[in-house]
Amino acid sequence: QVQLQESGGGSVQAGGSLRLSCAASGATYSRYCMAWFRQAPGKEREGVAIINFGAPITSYADSVKGRFTLSQDNAKNTLYLQMNSLKPEDTAMYYCAARTSGGYYCSDIYSQYNSWGQGTQVTVSS
Repeated sequence: QVQLQESGGGSVQAGGSLRLSCAASGATYSRYCMAWFRQAPGKEREGVAIINFGAPITSYADSVKGRFTLSQDNAKNTLYLQMNSLKPEDTAMYYCAARTSGGYYCSDIYSQYNSWGQGTQVTVSS
């Protein structure tokens, strides 16, 4: 079992930056995939950024490519999401997720992830 805790959300103006953190504890050695999802009111959950620990390799949603970047601090078991050039449409609750079974096949389908953090709110104003 892996436990996840997000932090770093807040309120910023358009064009600003935030860095989200996802601290993992427990069976971190069992991670195959981790991802950031976001969900705005009235919209479905969207996969934003995914890391496959088999390489590792990363992938991003088209809506955030060139603006968001994943990074890791392995010593702290922490995954970061650097968000630059934020837009109002980035406003959402952001969730960190992990998949600890099934091998190194990582997708943006939220049902394939079995561990979730509680979420951190990101609000971007015009």
